[in-house]
Amino acid sequence: MTMRVAITGSRGLIGRALTRELRRRGHEVIRLVRSRDTQPMAQTTAILWDPVQGVGEPRRLEGVDAVVHLAGPGIGDRRWTESRKRLLHDARVEGTRNIAETLAGLQNRPRVFVSASAIGFYGDTGDETVDEDAPQGGGFLAELCRAWEEATGPAAEAGIRTMCIRTGLVLAPDGGLLSRLLPLFRLGLGGWPGDGRQWWSWISLEDEVRAILHLVDSEVNGPVNLVAPTPVTAREFAVELARSLCRRAFLPVPTLPLRLVLGSELVRELLLTSQRVTPRVLTASGFSFAHETIDEAFAWVVEKARPTP
Repeated sequence: MTMRVAITGSRGLIGRALTRELRRRGHEVIRLVRSRDTQPMAQTTAILWDPVQGVGEPRRLEGVDAVVHLAGPGIGDRRWTESRKRLLHDARVEGTRNIAETLAGLQNRPRVFVSASAIGFYGDTGDETVDEDAPQGGGFLAELCRAWEEATGPAAEAGIRTMCIRTGLVLAPDGGLLSRLLPLFRLGLGGWPGDGRQWWSWISLEDEVRAILHLVDSEVNGPVNLVAPTPVTAREFAVELARSLCRRAFLPVPTLPLRLVLGSELVRELLLTSQRVTPRVLTASGFSFAHETIDEAFAWVVEKARPTP
């Protein structure tokens, strides 16, 4: 069945891939865009939207089947000053509440609302394996994720099936963290931050998109971890990435320069925090991963990132 799907953040890493896949499957894509991001995209419709001011023409969302809300400034793009943290909070929380209230006010509401979140919700879990039933952890990211998810309340209260997708580290051939790491690892300069024993929970971009579309067609609601079933330590991550490029990784990366550039709080919460997260809800819903293990994911990334002859 052909669907009409509205997306915020359609220019981001996940949004671009999701838009492509929706179009490939024959669905109509409606992009909610900022005024500065009105460049045309083939076979899509654009509606102006602002996290604070709201949707310019809410009536144009009447009758859409699903809304996927991915918009928000990058968490790790720059140092977490107090003003930067306010921006991250307000853009995500107010933007999400804005979208949720708009959807709740429609006469012909969507049946599904998928809103981005992150496994940062759990804070540092050490070696403990956690799923969606785990409590909120401590730290800036955990507080941000809690408020971010709570902002979807108006949509859920209006009877729209609402999911908060707690995404881990997304592995992609053309963006995200790996776009910064691949050149270094190809030169044999790759390593792991800290002692390398912290757990990193990851998912390939292909599985991220497939999981979102699977959830739209499912009966799931509430929080859903979008991570592969096999988290790895930071050291294992680095060693396997190097191996996939026929290189070696055998040294830790000094964190002092990273702390000087990005700040201690960001480095601690994004690179040194341990999060061993499992996709219990996603797996129970019948989803099967294309890339279950880190070596499968890196093989896919390297193949896709390989220059065309």
